[in-house]
Amino acid sequence: MKQYFYLMAAVLFIGTACSEKHLITDPEYRVQVEKDFVAKQSLFSGKELFSVFEKELMVEEKEALMFLYAYMPVVDITNYDGDYFLRNVRSSLKAKEEMSWGQTIPETVFRHFVLPIRVNNEDLDDARMVFYEELKDRVKGLSLYDAVLEVNHWCHEKVVYTPTDGRTIAPLACVKTAQGRCGEESTFTVTALRAVGIPARQIYTPRWAHTDSNHAWVEAWVNGQWYFFGACEPEPVLNLGWFNGPAYRAMLLHTRVFGKYGGPEEIMTTTANFTEINVLENYAPTAKGIVTVVNSDGKPLENVDVEFKIYNSADFFTVATRQTDSEGKCSLTAGKGDMFIWASEGGKIGYGKLSFGKDDLTIVLDKTPGETVAFDMDIVPPADGVIPAEVTDEQKEENVRRMAEEDEIRKAYVSTFYTEEKAQTLAKKLDLDEQRVTNYMLASRGNWETIERFLLEADPEKRDLALTLLGVISVKDLQDIQGSVLVAHLNETTGDCESPYFAEYVLNPRVSTEFLTTYKEQLRNGLSADFLQLAAQNPVKIIEWCNNELKLINEQNPQRIMARPVGILNARVCDTDARDIFFVSLCRSIGIPARIEPATRKVQYYVEDKWNDVNFAGKEQENAKQGSVMATYQPTKRLPDPAYGNHYSISRIVDGKLQSQYYRGAQGRWSRLLKEPKLMDTGNYMLTTGTRMANGSILIHIDFFQIEENATAETGLVMRESKDDIQVIGNIDAEALYLPVGEEVQKSILATTGRGYFIIGILGARQEPTNHALKDIALVASDFEKWDRKMILLFPNEQNLKIFDKNEFKGLPGTIVYGLDAGSAVSDMIVKAMNLSDASSLPIFIIADTFGRVVFVSQGYTIGLGEQMMNVIHKL
Repeated sequence: MKQYFYLMAAVLFIGTACSEKHLITDPEYRVQVEKDFVAKQSLFSGKELFSVFEKELMVEEKEALMFLYAYMPVVDITNYDGDYFLRNVRSSLKAKEEMSWGQTIPETVFRHFVLPIRVNNEDLDDARMVFYEELKDRVKGLSLYDAVLEVNHWCHEKVVYTPTDGRTIAPLACVKTAQGRCGEESTFTVTALRAVGIPARQIYTPRWAHTDSNHAWVEAWVNGQWYFFGACEPEPVLNLGWFNGPAYRAMLLHTRVFGKYGGPEEIMTTTANFTEINVLENYAPTAKGIVTVVNSDGKPLENVDVEFKIYNSADFFTVATRQTDSEGKCSLTAGKGDMFIWASEGGKIGYGKLSFGKDDLTIVLDKTPGETVAFDMDIVPPADGVIPAEVTDEQKEENVRRMAEEDEIRKAYVSTFYTEEKAQTLAKKLDLDEQRVTNYMLASRGNWETIERFLLEADPEKRDLALTLLGVISVKDLQDIQGSVLVAHLNETTGDCESPYFAEYVLNPRVSTEFLTTYKEQLRNGLSADFLQLAAQNPVKIIEWCNNELKLINEQNPQRIMARPVGILNARVCDTDARDIFFVSLCRSIGIPARIEPATRKVQYYVEDKWNDVNFAGKEQENAKQGSVMATYQPTKRLPDPAYGNHYSISRIVDGKLQSQYYRGAQGRWSRLLKEPKLMDTGNYMLTTGTRMANGSILIHIDFFQIEENATAETGLVMRESKDDIQVIGNIDAEALYLPVGEEVQKSILATTGRGYFIIGILGARQEPTNHALKDIALVASDFEKWDRKMILLFPNEQNLKIFDKNEFKGLPGTIVYGLDAGSAVSDMIVKAMNLSDASSLPIFIIADTFGRVVFVSQGYTIGLGEQMMNVIHKL
């Protein structure tokens, strides 16, 4: 078989002496690609997955395909056929030939930033070909610079920002649903740019340092220079976006370049699929931080894993991993702020704070997991700043005009989505629950025809089950799932439908963040009846099958792109995440409830009235031993019930590394999780708490504890406070909508306030507490006007608005914007975020910023409210 691979590679590169032009003109790089291509082929037992190379191809096409196959994740080879990649290659070469800038793009830039199809971890589709046909005439005749701006305007016509879950939908699905989070918008925009031959790449801050969450945007190559901009957020010029300020405070900005890349940027990591590069120097001041690791005798230690971690969402997120050299040293270039450094090797750990641009760090590797240690640490992010950009008032006005037109185009499309009235009619016709049908049909957005057809064509005896199926998949699934997938899982699912675990863990096709496909009948047909019978009686047989039949190659999928169960069965090659998904999928295919447990990420199946842990590494299959942990906490008026992921987190130490546990929502509140003993696996843990200050710095407390079998570990949830600084006390969605007075279209908070701090007030007209509040604000009106930030004052309903007379409150600041809190969306959000007990107690006032960080809250009757808010504002 290996001879076949080398023969194919040799044949593909015949043509060196012919008149056809090469895509890869550097002979040394061609040899490297050939070598990596042959290595990729050798992972598979057959040649069927590479049959596209047996077609009659031009030299450029052959080299482009070989480049793609050499460095694409193995899951792309098993998930998609060769003709798909050939269509994309031909479209890329067509754009290069037909676009006026095509021949000006350097070979290496085209190869790494135009030719690759995959941008992130999205499902791949035919977007490149579709987008090319729609965009080619729109950008024809433009300069490359203006073409980038124009493509982004087109993207804004199609898609607007909306927070969603972590799965990245395909570009065409993004258009279909007309929305996406930043990772989806940037994937979509990069795809659109590449479709017309414009080099583009997705830029990520893995985690912000000065606030929680992360962000992604786009860079495009124009005449030798990379320019940045917000995806689907057109600006009049490039190198301008709302994130100019935040990017200046970033600790790390990176992009993953397809294949082996040797550009001018600092290389972070080189993998079998991509080269990760650090682009922070294009945005912010940087410094090189050096970590030295020694043993207890002061001797430098070589080959120690050193993790560079950013505090975010009450946890430490690893943004880079290095190994120490012979002198015990490793380094990273980052923003001029603090990171938490974690070193581990041979059962020993060490840790400390590294301040980039100030002091280097020496870590003594002398600690053992299990030691009881507690300490405080202050983390400071990079200082405020901004990336300068020049834009005229005329350019701004024209951009606003165009964006308004684009909004109308998108809204016209969105207006074709399902309505509540139409959903209720459908529910009555099918005799189904009106509220559930309405929820699913409205959530499906542009995919409504698929969901409607599924319900209409379902067997009347299975309509309730069909509705149950729609309820267990995610909201995003409703927006891009194929009808054939729904029909297959409705009709092919077996098992005890009376079981409380049937809907979520058998009927449900979703296991993790994979793209949903049909698989249940295909998996059953692809394995012997004898094996399936044994597996149904004892799921351990599936564990044994996975260990014996699946070849694990984690290094060939560092992006952890999710493989499809049928592709895994056919290729027998995958990574550990894909194996886990396959195990759960096969269990569900034969009626056994199975899952990947969300908090610990353990693979489990349900038999004999309990969830059973899966152990792929050992012969013995038994559940992990467990003990308990509880944490004492003294509730305060400011923070009565700390939330997991906002105020605290727990990590388990496994093989010297920190593994975050995931407790979200109501179950992550201290009162639900740690106030009483909580069962957890035995082992060593780290509890992290953090108080985020208004300037972005964090007051951290770390406590290590050990859980022993059948025992309860007791620790404390310590929320540090500062009397000298403003604290972040909650988080809201700054993109929440309200209806401005006198307007017919809702508007977001941020669209009104712009970037920076702002005030939101929920008023109760003609109520004494509100009257006092407004009069107190009027007393310091001049101070608010000097501050010059918006104050949005909302009324809970139209009646409240009608009875309000602002003439009764003379001297209010001119920065006020009045509006209607339609559906109580804003007030409900604030009440929930701030843990307020009575939503009807008005007024409610908060001070928050661009990222939704709340630094002040007041509810009900308060004297001197205006002065109180100004006292806070003066400290910001």
